[in-house]
Amino acid sequence: MKTGVKGTKAEDLALTSRLEDLLNWSRANSLWPMPMGLACCAIELMATVGPKFDMARFGAEALRFSPRQSDLMIVAGTVSKKMAPALKRLYDQMPYPKWVIAMGACASSGGMFNSYPTVQGVDEIVPVDVYLPGCPPRPEALIHAIQKIQSLIKEGRKSAAERAIEREPARILEGAGSREGA
Repeated sequence: MKTGVKGTKAEDLALTSRLEDLLNWSRANSLWPMPMGLACCAIELMATVGPKFDMARFGAEALRFSPRQSDLMIVAGTVSKKMAPALKRLYDQMPYPKWVIAMGACASSGGMFNSYPTVQGVDEIVPVDVYLPGCPPRPEALIHAIQKIQSLIKEGRKSAAERAIEREPARILEGAGSREGA
């Protein structure tokens, strides 16, 4: 970029972009995660926010415990069937666009708990954007998953929630106002 040089073109002096690209860039670099620490993976989630791994470098350090202020839900650990309605209610209260990371083997697939009270993957309750394997996954892996979410946002890709609404709008929107399990 040149400044004040005689004979330069306007393209050399100005930075242009689309408004959508600017919005995606700002959304990607200011994620507000809501931690759903349900089991041992929550310890690794807490370590990720600490000074050693410093999630603040990636613009996602402001953990919000209110779903109305967050745009990324990190489900860390085993989801029981008793906890599933509460998780769904919190997810429904999040504004769009909203993203979900299933952290750990238990959140992704039920892990080693193939039993009645355990949900066999959080994707049975809410749409998931990134699956993070491990038992428990290291903080570096969670940072990588957040970077994956950021790259999806920067590319302008739709979240799993938005894709689910496109597939089945009546069922998804009807369930958003329900109070099952209350």
